[in-house]
Formats: sequence, structure tokens, C-alpha cells
Amino acid sequence: MSKPEPVVPAIPPNMPQVKPNAFVRWLGRTILRLGGWRIRGPLPDLAKAVVIAAPHSSNWDGLWGLAAKMALGVEARILGKDKLFWWPLGAVLRRLGVVPLDRSSPQGTVGQAVAMIRDSERIWFALAPEGTRKPVQEWKSGFIRIARMAQVPIVPAYFHYPEKIIGFGAPFHTSGDDVADMAAIRQWYRPWIGRNRGTF
Repeated sequence: MSKPEPVVPAIPPNMPQVKPNAFVRWLGRTILRLGGWRIRGPLPDLAKAVVIAAPHSSNWDGLWGLAAKMALGVEARILGKDKLFWWPLGAVLRRLGVVPLDRSSPQGTVGQAVAMIRDSERIWFALAPEGTRKPVQEWKSGFIRIARMAQVPIVPAYFHYPEKIIGFGAPFHTSGDDVADMAAIRQWYRPWIGRNRGTF
């Protein structure tokens, strides 16, 4: 009799990790288990990466994504609007890995993300390429430019609601042709179905 698939796969040694907290990891795994979700790997053994997550079609994605982050203990950074960082919400967001975006910076969003990756010894920078929960025909290309300029791979992660899986694909290395890279990545996402839709 085969063993049931674990809720969380093995953690690779180079994946960025937050300070160990057994309760937080237990809580994340419990939320996933109670919801019937599991994380499917293998997780990439990378110290630095741009991680994208799709399809993003529901606010529930945030809950399951946060539970996965807690369960894995992964150190992931996300850029957020600076106006969200009022007390006490700002302290909570920082604990969750959200970094305030300085919209007045001449670097722009892409430049700030690239600088953050370059200045970090270990970092997974995460974002949703669709940029919204609504159906979109075009994905924002910033994640490809960030990965190319920071010289790190893109790790595709997906929500597949029919089987309640949060999965990770093999690292994708940019080619220098952003249009071709976008087409290849979007083609890879076609099998995965979000809560309200797939990708386009």
C-alpha cells in the first residue's frame, strides 16, 4: 500500500527560509490539510528566483498562498503599495514579507525589484503576472524583465482548484526574447484551473 502524498514536499537546502517557527509551520500545514490542499513539488533548489503564481482568479488564492508560505517556511518578498503601510497593518505586512513600493523612485517597480534581488543573498521575489483577479488577455511582462535583469530564473507556481494543488514547475531561464518567453510560460500554464477560471 503506497503512502499518501504529503501536504508539503521536501524542503531543498538552498530555498530561502525564514527563522524556524514550528507553530507557524504547523498552522500553515493545518490550514492546507483542513482545506484539502497540498503542495506539489519538487521545490526548486534555488537561493534566488522570481516566483510567479497563476491563475489568480479569487481572493481565496491569498489565503491558500499564505498558508503555503507558512507551511514551507519560505522567505518570499512581495512589493506592495506604500500607502498600505500604516500602523498596525504595516507591521503585519512586513512580517508577511511585503516590502513597500516607492512610487517616486526613478528606478520604477522593475528597478526596485531588481535591486532588492541583487542586494540579497537569498530571496524569492513573488508576484501574480496577471496583476488582477479579473480575466486579462495580456499578462504584465515585468516579471520577465526583472528575472532577465537580475539574472535569476523564473519559477512558475500554480493554483489548480479541481484537485486542490499548489504546484511548482521547473525553473525557466529567460532567453532575451521577452515575447517568446511570455508565450512559452503562458502555454505551460494552460492545464491549470483557478477557482473561477483558467488562464488565457
